[in-house]
Formats: sequence, structure tokens, C-alpha cells
Amino acid sequence: MAKFQKHVFVCANERSAEDPRGSCKARGAEAVLAAFKEQLVEAGFKRVIRPNKAGCLDQCAHGVCMVVYPDAVWYGGVTAGDVPEIIEKHLIRGEIVQRLLIPDDKLTGLDPARQGKPA
Repeated sequence: MAKFQKHVFVCANERSAEDPRGSCKARGAEAVLAAFKEQLVEAGFKRVIRPNKAGCLDQCAHGVCMVVYPDAVWYGGVTAGDVPEIIEKHLIRGEIVQRLLIPDDKLTGLDPARQGKPA
């Protein structure tokens, strides 16, 4: 079997309702993932682009968050309604969906002093 050309990781992490960070699952991650699965197959990308359910991607403030690899492009505030645009613009045409992009300097968990260096 050929390798997938891209992976779309959608955070579906769930926390308790009392957690102030919230969770991507509570914000609609399951609907986003289902939309990717259905629409990628409809667009002919089965076994080419793989939508994956992910645990916490450490971007809670930006949820529902997702990342496209190998592009390393992070999106936040994604809804099921955004999926067609992400597929058309990013996955087909290679254009970043700027309105959903989480810029590198806004990603949580990055230590600027260590960027580009192994942990």
C-alpha cells in the first residue's frame, strides 16, 4: 500500500466541564472529524489523505484545533462548516486558510529559545 500524502489530525480531547481550558470535543471536534472523513472520501482522497482523531494537541485556547502534516500547518476555531474550505484551499490547492491559521508565535508549548532544536 502506498503511503498517505497527508495526515489531518483533529484534536478530540475531552476534559471535565469544570476545566477552564475547555476541550476540543466539547467545542465540536467529533463533527469536524466526521466531516473530514466523509468529504475526503467524496473528493476521492481515500488512502491519499488520512483524517485522524488525536488526543490533546496542546492548543486548548485555539480549539477545535487541528494540524496538517507533513505541512505542519495548525488551524484553530475549526467547525464542520470550515472543512470544505480547508479541503479545497489547503489540501487540494496548497493554500493556507489564513482566517483559521494559528501562527507559529501563538502556538502554545513552544519555547522560543529551543525552536528548531531537539528537546
